[in-house]
Amino acid sequence: MIGSLRGTVAAVTGTGEIVVEVGGVGYRVCVTPGTVTAVGSGGPTIFLHVHTHVREDAIVLYGFLHDDERRCFEALLGAHGVGPSLALSVLSVLSPASLSTAVLEDDVETLCAVPGVGRKTAARLLIDLKSRLDLPDLSGQGAPMGVGSSASRAEARAALVELGYSPEEIRVALDGIDADVGVEEMLRLALRELATR
Repeated sequence: MIGSLRGTVAAVTGTGEIVVEVGGVGYRVCVTPGTVTAVGSGGPTIFLHVHTHVREDAIVLYGFLHDDERRCFEALLGAHGVGPSLALSVLSVLSPASLSTAVLEDDVETLCAVPGVGRKTAARLLIDLKSRLDLPDLSGQGAPMGVGSSASRAEARAALVELGYSPEEIRVALDGIDADVGVEEMLRLALRELATR
């Protein structure tokens, strides 16, 4: 079982794979588009946290620049009906912090922003991931959000939906705003952020 790789990027394919050369051996690793962008066109030494996925017909490596991404990937794989391709798609759209926030807030809309995830799948994922994600560690808050702050964020999100903003715009606008500031202040800060884009 391969848990990590440290080596040079020998090649970047157009299919979401990179080849990492370690000691003269090239390992094909599936990665997110964000990782492809971060590693560039090859050359520099990189370190990847790796999930080794064993199937009947193949052994496939999935690589992540940060361990919280790998842990999220494995939590997604444990959810009902989620395979490696869908798990990688989720992490291509949502960071671990954004995913954990969506789960904490029962935010179906954010998960529906992932290609291939409909409302039914998103609702099931929210239920499955609540018991699988280490939410306090992945939320970036240091502690789980309280019921009140989660409700405030949900209320602010609903107001922004009514104003016609997309789930992705809302996610970006609310990301980083302290949930304890209250709904009105949260909306004011989110609208200011949206106005600058």
